[in-house]
This record gives sequence, C-alpha cells and structure tokens, in this order.
Amino acid sequence: PRAGGDLMRGKAVIAGVGHTAFGKLPGRTTDSLNVEASRKAIQDAGIDKDAIDAVFVKYPTSQHRSMYGQTVAEALGLQPRIGGVWDQGGATNISMISFAAMAIEHGQCEVALVTIADNPKTGTRQAYERGWGDDAVYGWFGVAAGYAMIMRRHMEEFGTTHEQFGAIARACRKHGAENPHAQLRLPLTEQMYAESRLVVDPLRRDDICLVSDGGAAVVVMSAQRARDLGVAAPVPILGFGQGQTSWEVAQRPLLTSTAAEVSAKTAFAMAGLAPKDIDVAQLYDCFTIAALMTLEDYGFARKGEGGRFVEGGNVELGGELPMNTSGGLLSETGMPGMQLVIEGVRQIRGTSVNQVPDARTAIVSNQGGIMHTHSTLILGQ
Repeated sequence: PRAGGDLMRGKAVIAGVGHTAFGKLPGRTTDSLNVEASRKAIQDAGIDKDAIDAVFVKYPTSQHRSMYGQTVAEALGLQPRIGGVWDQGGATNISMISFAAMAIEHGQCEVALVTIADNPKTGTRQAYERGWGDDAVYGWFGVAAGYAMIMRRHMEEFGTTHEQFGAIARACRKHGAENPHAQLRLPLTEQMYAESRLVVDPLRRDDICLVSDGGAAVVVMSAQRARDLGVAAPVPILGFGQGQTSWEVAQRPLLTSTAAEVSAKTAFAMAGLAPKDIDVAQLYDCFTIAALMTLEDYGFARKGEGGRFVEGGNVELGGELPMNTSGGLLSETGMPGMQLVIEGVRQIRGTSVNQVPDARTAIVSNQGGIMHTHSTLILGQ
C-alpha cells in the first residue's frame, strides 16, 4: 500500500520566489525585509497581491514579537483568512510550506505567501549566544558548542576527518563564489580551511555558517490555480515531511542520528522517489556536520560513510550529488533555510547560475535548534 500523503503529490506548486540582498543591511527592519521579499515573490508569480488569502511567517530569531504575523500582513496590506507565526527554528520554512499546501488541499485558503526575515548582522545575535540551561555553568554557551559535541562524536565513532568536513565547506564556497547574490564570494582552498581558526573544537570557522540580514519568500498555490492564473513557471511540490526530537543534546541516547531520517522517509514516500532519483540537493549547512549527517540520514550514504561520500568533489557541480549550488548557509547567506528552497526552485526551472544539467528532482532540507527539528521538501517535474 502507498502512503496516504502521496495523494497530494504534485497538487501544490511554488509559483513565485523572491529575496532581498543578503549580508549587512543597516537600518533595515524585519518588517521591511519581509515586505521586499514578498513583493518580489508575488511579482515572480505574476499574480495580483489580492489573490493571497494566507500569510505564513517565520518568527525573527533575533527578536520575538507578539502577533508578528499580523504585523507583516498589515505591512503588506493583506487581510488573510489564515496564517500566523511558526517556530521550529531553521526547520520552520519548509514546515510552513507544507502547512500551506495542506491548507490549500483542504480548502482553507487558495494562495499562500510564506515569508521570513531577520537582521542579526546589524541587530542582535543574542539568540545564538545564550547559555543553555543548567549546563551553562560548565561553559556551554552558544549554538556552536552543541554542534561541536555532535561533530566530535561522529569523528570518534566513524573516523570522520577534518578534511572530509572541509570538502563540504569547499563545495559550498565554490558554488557561492559564482552566485552574484552571495554574501561571501570567496572560494575556499584546502590550505585555507586547514588554517581556519578553531571556534569550538573541533569546529573551525569555515565549518560555521554566516550571520546575515535578509528576507526571502515564496508563493504557494494549487497546480490548478496556477494554470488558471497563468503562472509562468510553477514548480510542483512532490513531497514533504517533518521530524522532531524533544531532547537536548546532553540527554540524547544517540548523537549521530537525527530526526532527518523520519522527515526524509515521509517526503520520499509522498513523492514516490528514493535517494537515487534525486538530481540536486540543497541541504541545511548551518555547520558542516549538519550537512554531512543529513546526507547519511536521507540515505545518500550509509551511517558513518558520509565523510567518504563527500570526498573528491562528489557534492560539487559535476559530482554524483551536487549540493548547495547557490552556496548554502556557508556562503550565500546565513539566514535560515528559505534561500535553499529558492535555489531548489531555480534548479527545477533551469535558471540557477550553477545549473545542474537536466535537473528534474531537487531535495531541500531545513533544520532547527541543535538538530532538534527537521523538515524536508522534494521538488520536481
């Protein structure tokens, strides 16, 4: 028997995408960044703004604000039927897209705007630097410490090397260098990576994503609605899924597997596809260990063999699985997640600056917290 979710395969599409500049944007509020990205997504879809009847907003990580979804809708001049703010950290964007698709399927709305903006580069990054509960007295401060613990465990258990993590960083930086919208357009050599300073052992600076201001948005509607409105380049949503853990890092019985496995299985079942069917991947690379473990948990490599999988340019253009072709969080922008969805759309449209020839399927991952939440999206023709 096939999974019930596959009944939605291809029913919804991403009709439009848009984003702001990425990097240091002084004087920009999250409201204005959301409005700019949303305006561009609506223009890309080629629809009238008044067609939108749902607004899904990711909360700004750097500043929680009550009723922020209504603030954004007001700034856009919209009166949505449904919407609001969601919080799954970096996993939020794909989750909101899936919620929008399900709402459309069940007649709760017709055209949904999904948007995100934040300004930690010029605002505050306290959300990333905070102490983690009682363990803060032992020096556990900041998100990087948790990822460092997981990375060290993977290295000890499977023999994964710094050079293998460096292969991920080099691939992302190589692709980002060709992207005119990327915040960091500087290719990374093996020597540069090896000389990159340790931030929290074993994490080097080049293992860690950027801090970025910016906004990004997509428009979601049914495939039928897209045909009715004459949308020029809709990209079908073939599958999606989510997975979550409620344990903090220190309490987890296993550090080398994540909820990505559950999320991907759900998405692959809905799409009727397997890892071998994917042409290009946009994987959440807040830290190189996150991208490597996602490759394993998604089934592109066996557990513990992700390091060998990324060697030899295998995740660069021309490799077996080109990954993060716009630069990812390590090069394009550190703002969490929606830029990966937008690059997935570009690949299926055939408009990426680092286009994978004849790409017909793309998988995108989003991840939140310290591998607490995960969401998966599969796009294709």
